[in-house]
Parts: sequence; C-alpha cells; structure tokens
Amino acid sequence: MALTDSQCKNSKPKERPYKLSDAGGLFLQIMPNGSKYWRLKYRYFKKEKLLALGTYPLVSLLEARQERDEAKKILAKSQDPSYEKKREYRNALHNSSSTFKAVALEWRETKKEQWSKGHYLNVLRRMESDLFPTIGNEPINKIEAPDLLIALRKVEKRDALEMVARCRQICSMVFRYGVLTGKCKYNPAIDLQGALRTRKKKHFAAINSNEIPELLRAIELNEARLFARTRRAIQLSMLTFVRPGELRMARWSEIIIGKKEWLIPAERMKARRPHIVPLSDQAISILEKQRNETGHINTDYVFPGRSDPQEPMSDGTVRIALQRLGFKDRMTAHGFRALARTVIREELDYDPDVIEAQLAHRPPGALGATYDRSQFLKKRHHMMQDWADYLDEASNKN
Repeated sequence: MALTDSQCKNSKPKERPYKLSDAGGLFLQIMPNGSKYWRLKYRYFKKEKLLALGTYPLVSLLEARQERDEAKKILAKSQDPSYEKKREYRNALHNSSSTFKAVALEWRETKKEQWSKGHYLNVLRRMESDLFPTIGNEPINKIEAPDLLIALRKVEKRDALEMVARCRQICSMVFRYGVLTGKCKYNPAIDLQGALRTRKKKHFAAINSNEIPELLRAIELNEARLFARTRRAIQLSMLTFVRPGELRMARWSEIIIGKKEWLIPAERMKARRPHIVPLSDQAISILEKQRNETGHINTDYVFPGRSDPQEPMSDGTVRIALQRLGFKDRMTAHGFRALARTVIREELDYDPDVIEAQLAHRPPGALGATYDRSQFLKKRHHMMQDWADYLDEASNKN
C-alpha cells in the first residue's frame, strides 16, 4: 500500500529504526532520534543494494518518488544508480574546485617566483575588480566566449581599453593553464580576437637629436627647482636609457663600481632575463653624488622616496619632472630609449644588434629565446661611454 504524506509527517520515533514502505522499493526509515531518511531498495546484477534519496521533509514524498523513477530508468540501462549518484557528486565537487576564480588563483601562484611583487599583486587586483565579480564562481569548463565577452564588455564600458586588453590576456593565460591541467577543454579568450575595442597605439614622446641641447640646458639651469635627486634621476635615465621602472627600483647592491656595471635582476626586467647596463664615467659620477647625499639613509634604493626611504621614488617622478622643465608632450622617461636608439645608430654608427642588446630587446627568430645578454658587452661598454660623451658635447653647444 502506497504511503501518504500525512503518514510520513505523523510518524513518531521508536526505540529501534523502522520503515514505512511505498511502492517500487521506496521506503522511509524513521530513526530513534526522529530523523527520517528516504531509501530505495533495488537489485543490481542480483545483488541487493540501497540508494539514499535524502531526508524528509526536505525531500517530499513526491520528490522521493521522482528520484525513485529516475533510478529505475538508470537500472533499465544496466547501470548502477548508486555509482551514477557518486559520479555526479564527484563532478559537482570537481566543478566547485575548478571555478574560474580557483583556477586563476592557482595559475597566479605558479607565477609567484617569476613575477615581481608589484606585478603579482596587480594581477590579483585586476582579477578581483574586473573578472571575479562576473565569472569568478562559474566552472571554468562551462565558460564560453560569449560569457567572457560579457565580463570584458563591463570593463570596456568604462573606456578602460588598455585594461580590457590586459584582462583578456590574463583570461587567456588562465584558460591555457586550465587546458594544460585538464580543468577545461579550450581557451575561449582566443575567440574574442577583434571583438573588443582597442585604442590607437601611441608612441612615447621623444625629442629629436637637435633638441638635446635644449633639454640639457633646462636640466642644468633647473629653473623648475627640481629636487637634486630628481635631476640626477633624469640624467641617469638619459645616460642609461633603461625603462622607468628599472631606474626607480635600482638598488646599490646591484651597482658594481669597479666593473662600471649595473646588474638588473631578471624579476625586474620585462623579458624576465637579467640585464647588464655598462656605466659611463658620467653615470658613475652621478651615482657617486647620489651616494654622497643619501649614503646616511638606511635604504638600498639608489633613488629612495622622499617620505619613506624604504620605498623607491614615486612612479612617474622623471615624467613629471620633464613636464616641469617644459617638455610636456615632447619628452617622457621612456622616450630616452627611442632617442638613444636613433642617435647611437645614426650619429655614432653602432650596429643595431649592439643597440638592441643594450635596450634588452630579445632578437626575433628561433635564437631569441636562448639569446645571451652578455653578448656585445665590450662593445656596449664603448657605446655607452660614447653616448655619454656625445651628450657632453651637445651640452657644450649651449
């Protein structure tokens, strides 16, 4: 005789567990503590088995019967309902640990030793701000290109087009990691090529060679009343033409005065390879002046921050100083690289490979990945001294 809902509801516990049977092997088991469990008794290859279907009243009588019928359909296919239920649970568990957020954080952790601390933190901030709120809790193997596009469109609507490109790049790397670790089948970020707006690329502003005397005169006169350390930062940036971040993070422990070299570690280089910067006599002189001023400060930074010497000078210090000198939209800290490349090639007649090696650019082609940064080191020492002497001559033209 089939059960009724009132029988299920009004059943009372006894000293021992007992059953209230329904049709087709379904029964409700009432425990001494008052708990009520739905169970299905069935045979699989002549072996009697039990399948748990949940607790009453969380699972109603009607829902328990529906679960029973689904189990019977599985049995009709010669499959074991208990095994299928366990498989579904394992899949659900796998999906919960394979959300986009979980995989993204796992991928980021694999990069900890390769990235700088600042980049490591920036990637997390970008993901938390622009990706996790939309797709963070989604199973990574369920995310398709339209889902990813929705997340990136939200960033695009802020007109943060550079950030859109960075977020798409992050997504691509996360999905690539997901494919390699078996957490997803493909990388939907690849399908978004051309689907998002991009801003026209602008080159960093840089003066022409005939404007060098004007800039050197402005630095020398210092009518903008720049802080002495800032003036030296501009001068060293011009002499070494390293990237702005590499200059501001320079440490005394990396400077080898005896060899006239500055050894920048791999974690601070864009290509993640250590880089040697030969230092001219003029660069050494600037460093000695900087050491004389800041040597008493407890810091390893060549250009420590004014308010906190345990931190480097602020990002953008050189750029802002150039603006104060009257070179806004004409010269940037990064522009010294373009200026040096042009002048050294056209007026000092150095081989492009030597210049590119000094710029820490990886050569194209198959040999690029195994390129030895110590190549041309002797020539680069001569080149950097010739560049410094050229600037001195330009200064004397004032």
